[in-house]
Amino acid sequence: MPEQKIVVATIAVAAISAVMVALVSSLLVTNTTLHNNGNVKSIGVDVYWDQACTNKTSSMDWGTLEPNVTRNVNVYIKNSGTAGAKLSMTTSSWNPTAASNYISLSWNCTNYVLQQGQIVGARLTLSVSSAISGISTFSFDITITGTES
Repeated sequence: MPEQKIVVATIAVAAISAVMVALVSSLLVTNTTLHNNGNVKSIGVDVYWDQACTNKTSSMDWGTLEPNVTRNVNVYIKNSGTAGAKLSMTTSSWNPTAASNYISLSWNCTNYVLQQGQIVGARLTLSVSSAISGISTFSFDITITGTES
């Protein structure tokens, strides 16, 4: 029995020692903050209704469309970043989802390289398939991306 008390006491001392070491170690941690500076290239493109780039485009209303119809919308894209940008366009968030099977969007600026501060006219073309049915309204998002060239 006395040996058992010694083992329990030894374990208790070891556990208390471990806790004390952890507490002391946490008090010895220091932090250093380093000041940083540098230049960041921004690659930004903005879309406007007018060539002077004063009327920013935030949405498009394609109006009422019928099967087998193509509609064009002209916009202007400005590189507001600090480097050349290769343009691309994607669509997403189709509602209803099935609309993307019958309606497509294309444009004339795929892979066009837009230099810093440059403006280019873009023609967006929405095409509705003659096979469309069961869709009376639709919506989707257009993303125009400038990737450093």
